[in-house]
Amino acid sequence: MRVINLIESLTRRAGWVGAVLIFPLIGALVYEVFSRYVMGRPTMWAFEISYMVMGAIFMLGMANALRVGQHVSVDILSLQLGQRSNALVRLVGYVLFLPILVWLVWELSKYALAAFESNERSGRSAWNPVIWPVFTVWFVGFLLLALQVLAELLKSLAILTGRPVDGEGEA
Repeated sequence: MRVINLIESLTRRAGWVGAVLIFPLIGALVYEVFSRYVMGRPTMWAFEISYMVMGAIFMLGMANALRVGQHVSVDILSLQLGQRSNALVRLVGYVLFLPILVWLVWELSKYALAAFESNERSGRSAWNPVIWPVFTVWFVGFLLLALQVLAELLKSLAILTGRPVDGEGEA
């Protein structure tokens, strides 16, 4: 299905961006260690950059983790069931989870917008950066997760109705 391919393309790209963010995280931490212990001058921004970038890595990667089946699962029951039974179990789980994610995405969008409009600051260090970029990444991360849950739901429906979902997206 084209919808599944589109969603999984977005998810894959966001996961790639999250993975690439490890390099600025490492750079900031190495610079902080060098600055603190070699030059005797700690930075006032490294702590905040590190938790913001690590959070972005996590948020941008969680939908991709679902796409590739890397979330924690209990396989005791699923290994005993057939493909259609597993699809039904997943379908029920996704139908229950999706409304919660939609609500969370809605609330995070309001939270990010309010932080942007008020120019909210972190208040965690002397640097005290604006916090709306972090909230925006949370919003995007959970939006991508909701979309990936929708894609997984559609894949489960395709299995239950006997329409195979192949690598080309034809279901």
